[in-house]
Amino acid sequence: MATHNELGKKGEELAVEFLQKNGYKILERNWRFKKAEVDIISQKNDVLAVVEVKTRSSNYFGNPQDFVNPKKIQLLVDAINEYVTSKDLDVEVRFDIIAILKNKNAFEIEHLEDAFLHF
Repeated sequence: MATHNELGKKGEELAVEFLQKNGYKILERNWRFKKAEVDIISQKNDVLAVVEVKTRSSNYFGNPQDFVNPKKIQLLVDAINEYVTSKDLDVEVRFDIIAILKNKNAFEIEHLEDAFLHF
């Protein structure tokens, strides 16, 4: 497996652990709809938190969250509309980014709630 794929998988594992420690229930991982893949669908109280995980080994080219583009956002929104409809959920939906930056042998985790409001 390519190093960047391993780093991405490690980032998703760290994000799941982080969310669980902060009271989120993980509902789905790597959920797919058409061309979209949703990294994590979680719930805390009545909020469905849709989480895009971005992991980078450095911030030389920008912060991890800078790599979520408008096309990706639209794919995620379409996918979650399908998810909520197909599961007949009555919840508030929030789109978050968990940005993970590898710093030597440690990882810095930043949870950006309502992240798509800032794009």
